[in-house]
Amino acid sequence: MSWHNAPITLMAKALAAKEVSSTELTQYFLDRIEAGKQWNAYLDVNAHLSLEQAFKADKLISAGKAGKLTGIPVAHKDVFVTRGWKSTAASKILAGYQSPFDATVVSNLGIPDENNPHGAGMVCLGKTNMDEFAMGSSNENSAYGPVLNPWNAAYVAGGSSGGSAAAVAAGLAPIATGTDTGGSIRQPAAFCGLTGIKPSYGRVSRYGMIAYASSLDQAGPMGKSAEDCALVLSAMSSHDQRDSTSLADSGEDYGRYLNQSWQEASTNPTKPLEGLRIGLPKEFFADGLASDVAKSVNEAAKTLEGLGAKLVEVSLPKTKLSIPVYYVLAPAEASSNLSRFDGVRYGHRASEYKDLGDMYQKSRTEGFGAEVRRRILIGTYVLCHGYYDAYYLQAQKIRRIIAADFQAAFKECDVILGPVAPDVAWRLGEKSKDPVQMYLEDIYTLSTNLAGLPAMSAPCGFNANNLPIGMQLIGNYFSEARLLQVAHQYQQATDWHLRQASGVA
Repeated sequence: MSWHNAPITLMAKALAAKEVSSTELTQYFLDRIEAGKQWNAYLDVNAHLSLEQAFKADKLISAGKAGKLTGIPVAHKDVFVTRGWKSTAASKILAGYQSPFDATVVSNLGIPDENNPHGAGMVCLGKTNMDEFAMGSSNENSAYGPVLNPWNAAYVAGGSSGGSAAAVAAGLAPIATGTDTGGSIRQPAAFCGLTGIKPSYGRVSRYGMIAYASSLDQAGPMGKSAEDCALVLSAMSSHDQRDSTSLADSGEDYGRYLNQSWQEASTNPTKPLEGLRIGLPKEFFADGLASDVAKSVNEAAKTLEGLGAKLVEVSLPKTKLSIPVYYVLAPAEASSNLSRFDGVRYGHRASEYKDLGDMYQKSRTEGFGAEVRRRILIGTYVLCHGYYDAYYLQAQKIRRIIAADFQAAFKECDVILGPVAPDVAWRLGEKSKDPVQMYLEDIYTLSTNLAGLPAMSAPCGFNANNLPIGMQLIGNYFSEARLLQVAHQYQQATDWHLRQASGVA
C-alpha cells in the first residue's frame, strides 16, 4: 500500500480494522524520510522515539482506547518545542537545544499518558525545517539550508512552514503542523499543492510555540485535504490557561459541516452550497496578480458557483496598507520576543569576547541570520522614543481599519475568495537579494493575520510549468468549520488536491 498517497481518514480506518499497525505506518514514513533527504524537509528525526510512540499507540488500539487519530504519524514544525527532538526554530542561536516540555499543540496531538490524558494519540515523526524564527516567505532563511519544492527542486517550497509543506507533498509525512504569522501556512501549502488552514487568533494555544510576533502567530495543520485538516485542527485546538490569548470555547469539531449543505433546508444534492455568498475583493484581482493564478482562481469561483454559491464583488480598500503595517508591527514584537536569546541561558554563545556586553553582541550577531537581524533592527527602531508614535501607534490604528474593512465586506458575503499569492513558487535565490520584493509576495495573506481572521489555502490548478496554484478562502471570526465545508465541497467536485508532486515516487 502506498500510504504516502493516502488521506489520514483512510489510515484511521485501516488502523481501526487492524489492516496496518501504527508501528508499520511509522516505519513506512521513517523509511521515506531517510530516502527523501534531498528535499531538506526535516531538521531532526528520532526513529527510536517515534517507534516507541507507535508501540504505545498500537497498545491503545488493541485495548479499544483509540481515538480518531490514534497511531497516525505527524510532523511538527520546528517552532514547536518538543521533548526528545531538538527545537531550534531553524536558527543557529538555538542549535542543539532540547526542550524539557512539549508545546500544547504537540501534547494535544501526542500519545496520552498520566501527564497528558487528552492527547489525540498521533506519533511524532520529527521536526520540520522552516525560515529562521518563522521570518520568511521561501524557507531560504533557515540556518540549515533551504527546503526544496517537491514539484520542482529548482523552486522554493514557500515559507515559513516550507519544511512541513514539503514533507507532506513529498510523502514524508501524512500531515504536518505549521504556524501562520502573515501567511506561513497558506503560502507554502499553495506552493506545494496542499490544503492548509490558519484558524482565528486564539483558537490554538501558543504555549510552547517559539514566538515571532505574539499578536499575529497562530498554529494550524497542513495536509492533503480539507477533511484531513478538519480532523487534526479539532484535536489541536483547546482552551489553555497557560496562553492568555487562548479562547475559552476554542475546542470544537471543525468537520461537522463537511458533508452537509450550506442551508439545512436545501434538498438539491447537486447544489450543496446554495445560499452561500462568496465575495471576490476587487483589490485581490488588480495589477500584480499573475494571469495564470487569476485564471485558476476565477475558474475555482465558477466551480463554486456551479455548486450553488452566489458570487458578489466586495472591496477591501486598505489591502495595500497591510504590508507596511505588518512590517512595522511584526518586527516590533520580534524585537521584544527575541531579546531573550542572549547567549547566556541556552543556544549559541560566541567563543571569544571581552566582557558581558561584547558576549551578547557577538553571540546574537553570530547566532541570528541576516533576515532575523534585519527585522530585529527594524523593530527596535520603531519602538524607540521619538519614533514610537510615528510608526508603531499609527500602524496599530491602521490595523483596526483593516479589520473594519473585513467586517464591512462580510455584510455582503459569507466567505471571501481570492489568490493566496501573486504568483506561483519562484526559483531558489530569485528574490533573496531584495527583501522588499519578497515582502510583496504576502500582499493577500497579511491582512487576515492583522485582523485575526481564519483563512485557508486549497489547491485549484497549475501553471504552464506544472507548479501548483492555491486559492484562499477567508471567513469571519470563528467560521473555520464553514471554511472547511466550502473547501471540502470544492474538493468533492475537483481533483486538484489528489495530484501528486511530479518529483515524488
